[in-house]
Amino acid sequence: MTAFEDDGRGGKASSASRFTLKDIADELGISQTAVSFAINDRPGVSAETKRRVKQLAARHGWSPVYAAQALGSSKTMTIGFAPSRSSDVQNETFMLHFMAGLHSSLSRKGYGLLYRPCASLKEETGVYRDWARRKRVDGVILVDLRSDDPRPAMLKELGVAAVLAGGPDAYDLVPSLSIDDSRTMETILDHLSLLGHTRIAYISGDPALDYSKEREKTFLRFAEQRHLESARVEFTDFDTDKAVELTQRFLASSQPPTAFIYETEILAASSLRSITEILVAKSALANGEDASRRYPFNLPAIVSFEDSFICEASYPSITAVHRDAGEYGAKVANLLLKLLAGEQVSGNRKILTPRLIIRESTKNRVA
Repeated sequence: MTAFEDDGRGGKASSASRFTLKDIADELGISQTAVSFAINDRPGVSAETKRRVKQLAARHGWSPVYAAQALGSSKTMTIGFAPSRSSDVQNETFMLHFMAGLHSSLSRKGYGLLYRPCASLKEETGVYRDWARRKRVDGVILVDLRSDDPRPAMLKELGVAAVLAGGPDAYDLVPSLSIDDSRTMETILDHLSLLGHTRIAYISGDPALDYSKEREKTFLRFAEQRHLESARVEFTDFDTDKAVELTQRFLASSQPPTAFIYETEILAASSLRSITEILVAKSALANGEDASRRYPFNLPAIVSFEDSFICEASYPSITAVHRDAGEYGAKVANLLLKLLAGEQVSGNRKILTPRLIIRESTKNRVA
């Protein structure tokens, strides 16, 4: 096997031939700058020039050295991701698939993903300042836009490229790709309404998040337009214990909801267990039977805004909104790559209108 070493210009060269960027430039009759741009996939040279340069380099066994390449181009080849929602990343499959999608697109272009979970927005903004000071990343990906969110303006001031998954950013400081949450909520409510449900509770997540506010707004507007008997919204900050407590309180009321919408599959599955226990006990008590030997089939309808194997494995299986989180992550990463390549990127686009996967938890019509 031929030994290779750093040629001092961002590549590896054979110890015998020491093939360098200058050799490529001389052989093709172009400048060393053009060769460097072609090797690093930077704008400024044609696709044909890139092809010729890489073909010649490969023929001589030449390949870029990461450290020298980064030094020569002032790039780290690293994208930062520091969401202040670490507990959700551990427990929810959507974010895990989203990150896998990010990685799949970034790795194809030679970028790595630096993941740094944060416990608070304050910690997250501190991480961005540290990354900018040390020139640690080429860009960052934002999630969970909030009201009066300081991050877009701060990153603009720091000169750090950024894109937003969600949004849009009210001041258009960072480009974004978002999922149409308003339309998704309408789809869920149309489904429940057709089943005859007029008392619906929405157990939401964090009231500070823009997407939660958008879903709440659509929910209340639908309730008013369709003259629902009751439409209740409560926020949990994604705490399963709080979701279970709210569910139990609603079921104990004189006119309990006949349908529940939950922000995540974790909240839905935890609450389904609680609902089951309550109704089993009530049914057994009314009939003088052993509660452990009965399963109620008069459960309220349940819908989750997130879908995963948990929804499929639960009994009854849970109707849920299916969004391809991997594809979403890949598209968000591609948006940032375009920005880093110098392409004109701005505004907000809504993509990936989700599908409602109807399962056992909403199949029974209200009598």
